[in-house]
Amino acid sequence: MMAAPALSKIAQGDLTKDLDLTPDELLGLLELASDVKRSPELYRSALAGKSIALLFEKPSLRTRMTFELAIQQLGGFAIVNEGRVGMREPLKDMARNLDRWVNAIVARTFFQKTVDDLARWSSVPVINALSDMFHPCQALADMQTIQEHFGTARGLKFAFIGDGNNMANSLMLNAARLGMDFALATPEKYEANPAVIDQAREIAAQSRSKITVSYDPAEAARNADAIYTDVWASMGAENEAAERRTAFADYQVDEDLFTHAAPHAVFMHCLPAKRGEEVTDNVIESERSIVFDQAENRLHAQKALLLMLL
Repeated sequence: MMAAPALSKIAQGDLTKDLDLTPDELLGLLELASDVKRSPELYRSALAGKSIALLFEKPSLRTRMTFELAIQQLGGFAIVNEGRVGMREPLKDMARNLDRWVNAIVARTFFQKTVDDLARWSSVPVINALSDMFHPCQALADMQTIQEHFGTARGLKFAFIGDGNNMANSLMLNAARLGMDFALATPEKYEANPAVIDQAREIAAQSRSKITVSYDPAEAARNADAIYTDVWASMGAENEAAERRTAFADYQVDEDLFTHAAPHAVFMHCLPAKRGEEVTDNVIESERSIVFDQAENRLHAQKALLLMLL
């Protein structure tokens, strides 16, 4: 049997945010994810003897299933703990207990500070499986999916319609590094983080791509190769759901919005979707929808991430 290729190590040692990966590491990870997907048998024992803690403050389908499966299929062992990090004992104590037992920590948290503090106090790699600021694991799978469908990301236009949330932040940063134009359309008061926009524009200047931000979904969608959306009220913001439905009423991704996009444009969503709110059932069930390709690639991108960290 052919041996697995040599793996490059992620210099940062953690993935607390998207920019912990250098541009070369990002490209290498996407290449490795594709290889893992093509030839999973080459990596079946890669994490033999490794244990990884999965900390979940928020419930999950895709994140939990794909991380548990990724670890198992690489020969490792996953241990899951649910509940708020740092509630029963100080976070710094929890982190220093875990790093005596496991080889890495995966954390799906309400706040970015929780992930950052875990990385500060732990001597083993920490992976951000979602926070209020970033969702790097989903963005990696999304970039892999884009490359599969178009052959390359460079030169494409990627439109994000809806809430300027963690998903918008991560996608914007990764699109800029891969040379994609990124157009973000949000309602007023729901813009993306200004510091992230500034970072993305600095990166885009180097990659010769463009970041545009507006309140006009039709303009963002114009000639787009991919249109992406997310729920209007993320987990933790359910008390704002009624207010947000009003604010986002003109930001639904429907067939009319796709008339502004390129004829070959695809639809993307990180799931779960609220059909009839941010996207119509017709769009998510159409031939242009690649949402389940994205979901599948969570498994492969996270395998690649674990391989490069461990």
